[in-house]
Amino acid sequence: AVFEGATSRLRPVLMTAITSALGLIPMLMSNGVGAEIQRPLASVIVGGLVTATLLTLFVLPVLYRWFSEKKIKELSR
Repeated sequence: AVFEGATSRLRPVLMTAITSALGLIPMLMSNGVGAEIQRPLASVIVGGLVTATLLTLFVLPVLYRWFSEKKIKELSR
């Protein structure tokens, strides 16, 4: 169930993160007026998107499986 849930969420999560990151590329590459504010803000947002995507797709399913196995063993006693 954990694997099926992770694979079913793969496409929507990746599409959301990729479109948001692609929309911020002009801010990352800007050199004009206000670029000293835009560039760090965009890099923080893109970093957060990457981190949240990895956590959602890989870490969260692993943690769910780990805790569910413990709970199943505890209930079967």
